[in-house]
Amino acid sequence: MAEKQQLPDINSPLQGSERYRGSTAPPQTSTFKRRLITGLCIFSLCIPTHWVSERYDISLPQIPTPWSHQPSPSSLCRQVPPLFPAVKSKELEEMDAHIASEAFRNASIQRLGGAVRIPTQSFDDMGPIGEDKRWDIFYQFAEFLETEFPRVHAVLGKEVVNEHGLVFTWRGRDGGLKPLVLMAHQDVVPVPGETVDSWTFPPFSGAFDGRHVWGRGSSDCKNSLVGILEAVEELVRAGFVPRRTVVLSFGFDEEISGREGAGRLAPFLLERYGKDGVVAIVDEGANMNTLFGTHFATPGVAEKGYVDIEVIVRMPGGHSSIPPDHNGIGVMSELITHVESNLYSPHLDAQNPYLGLLQCGAAHSPSFPSKLRKLLSKHHSSKSSAATCSQGGKRKDEKDDLALEAAKASPGIKYLMTTSVAVDVINGGVKTNALPERTRAIINHRINIGSHPSDAKQHITSLASTIAKKYNLTLHAFPANASQGETPSSITLRAESTELDTAPVTPTLVDGADGVLGLTPYGILSGTTRALYGEEIVVAPGIMTGNTDTRYYWDLTRHIFRYMPGWDPEEEGLGNM
Repeated sequence: MAEKQQLPDINSPLQGSERYRGSTAPPQTSTFKRRLITGLCIFSLCIPTHWVSERYDISLPQIPTPWSHQPSPSSLCRQVPPLFPAVKSKELEEMDAHIASEAFRNASIQRLGGAVRIPTQSFDDMGPIGEDKRWDIFYQFAEFLETEFPRVHAVLGKEVVNEHGLVFTWRGRDGGLKPLVLMAHQDVVPVPGETVDSWTFPPFSGAFDGRHVWGRGSSDCKNSLVGILEAVEELVRAGFVPRRTVVLSFGFDEEISGREGAGRLAPFLLERYGKDGVVAIVDEGANMNTLFGTHFATPGVAEKGYVDIEVIVRMPGGHSSIPPDHNGIGVMSELITHVESNLYSPHLDAQNPYLGLLQCGAAHSPSFPSKLRKLLSKHHSSKSSAATCSQGGKRKDEKDDLALEAAKASPGIKYLMTTSVAVDVINGGVKTNALPERTRAIINHRINIGSHPSDAKQHITSLASTIAKKYNLTLHAFPANASQGETPSSITLRAESTELDTAPVTPTLVDGADGVLGLTPYGILSGTTRALYGEEIVVAPGIMTGNTDTRYYWDLTRHIFRYMPGWDPEEEGLGNM
């Protein structure tokens, strides 16, 4: 459970002479964070030189659906050539040399370690800001950032939203261009005291063992936050001024749904820039993975939906010496078993980014499985049927052979195209000799692309009705208000307030309106990635199984990327899919 951040070594790609090849061990004199910082520097530099307008119109499906005309596989996953900054200066060359230095490496390690050592934990039961003292740790973290990044604070300035949300605005030379937003969050998942002894290093030590920085937040996501600030600090030091305004937006409660942080920051930015007033957003997310023998970069362009469904079983109490055949806990157990016996099957909606990833695998991976290739060529997605079905254009009773085959790779892959169901909370009963009168469970659902939280509600209503009928209980399925339901001898279903639809899918076309390859937000990100990591990297659309703070930013732009620069093959895992 020890959280760590890999620090492999690279040469700075701003030199333009050396690029890290994924199959070659990187040199031992650089760091993961240097790659992160350099990537952000390149991205910032590429934006004003290549991404000069927003005049293009992306009106086609985000992920091409090729089945009508059967184009060649390579045309379904066109790769943008590497994009390098056109901006050159002596100061930027000096910045490049500084980033590649041992001194910068050591300072960067210390900065990340220092950030980890401030335990910015966010707890599920946090009280109001100003009343709950656990929020106060974020004052210390803000002071740390101000000390470590003086140029950012002096040149960009800092705006504070809801006491701990941070906004930095780097004014661009062209005020007519929409700004770019870079996001991260300051908070980390709490560490239960009883688990501290099981950590390789103490969870808030920020220890560096010569290869890794250890501790909570080192990879989620203080590495990103510190990396963004280091990139901007170095660019400001070099005298660089972006053509396009760059906004840094840092929430502080992402790990507990982000209501106080991103939930306030997004409206703040929306009021300033307006609907669709931002060119693109980059937040934490996926990065690199090796699939089908090929190295892929998979920026997240979608997120699954979310709904927690509360289930309450009310049954008569009494003394445990005279029990009924089935009390409330027993009935709840049977209902849970019924739910787990009727899970969702994998389905690939036409807009699911994993379909795009499979297309890229077929186009660029010689070892792409022949069975998947055959099923992919037969896979049809009908928009007309998608309007009437909840599972990606296929009838509810029709299995999706492509999705079923792809899901065999791993549970992590399976749930990129499947609504997940997990019973995470259960309680009932207060005394060993008293029958439980109220038993409660919460069932978490992560909603598949092409489906909706209402589908999960309908599904569990059907399952609960079977149990209610069997035990002569009244079913209250999602009553209009909280005062309804919970009558004696009943089952009540309620949706928690965290309900969230699936995210709008970011367009992944690479051709601009004028036909120039790469002149789209996704194209710019793709070309920048391949400049940084090498042309053998295939950029393909990715999807997140979890949710990020971007859930609050949908109105600001169509172009949201959940993407973490930086890659070490030894660190691949679920977060990289």
